[in-house]
Amino acid sequence: MTTESTPVKKEALVYALLIGFVAGFIGGAIFAVYKLGPNTTTQPAVTQNAADPSQPDNQTMEAITNTEAQVTADPNNVEAWTRLGHLYFDSDQPVKAIKAYSRSLELQPDNADVWTDLGVMYRRNKQPDKAIESFEKAYSIQNNHVMSRLNKGIVLLYDFNKPEEAIATWEELLAINPEAKLNNGMPLIQAIEEIKKEMNKEANTEVNTEANTEADTEADTEADTEADTEADTEADTEANKE
Repeated sequence: MTTESTPVKKEALVYALLIGFVAGFIGGAIFAVYKLGPNTTTQPAVTQNAADPSQPDNQTMEAITNTEAQVTADPNNVEAWTRLGHLYFDSDQPVKAIKAYSRSLELQPDNADVWTDLGVMYRRNKQPDKAIESFEKAYSIQNNHVMSRLNKGIVLLYDFNKPEEAIATWEELLAINPEAKLNNGMPLIQAIEEIKKEMNKEANTEVNTEANTEADTEADTEADTEADTEADTEADTEANKE
């Protein structure tokens, strides 16, 4: 299908992801990855009901209702399905967003941006395996697709606790785009170096801890041996006196 796709909205994997991972080191820089593309008709998540961000505001609800009616009347309208996915995304309805994006991709399967958005929704729906699959599909369609590769690394690091695989994914991205950056402007290559430093610190800490434990054990053993030897010597001496 040659229909022009709806631009993909900015906001993807808005993870407050520290350089590090839950079971290991803790660092300082924050990863937050955003969707590609300019403005759409949807309202950004930050403009939702301040009292309860999970509840869409009236404007978003109206847009959802109108777009749902549009896809019902024209179920082959790929732009409407994509726009509906964005609306569900912004209103924190990942299951519905997954269905909308999936239908959009049935109609236009070569849209790397929508595959990336779908991956984000799978992750939000606690399906990180499906998220990885979606990101890989995105950059299989468009090899130089930055966000899908960046997002895959984030999920590998944050959800699967696999920093080595995350780094490998990002290094593949750097081979394609050496200027790749995080949303905060930090060059990706710098972020990778920071992660490696923290990994080395963690490894050194473990080595030092093991070494200290072994040294303490040896010291305790030697002390016990000396104490036993002294006790035996004293006992023998007392026995000889008697």
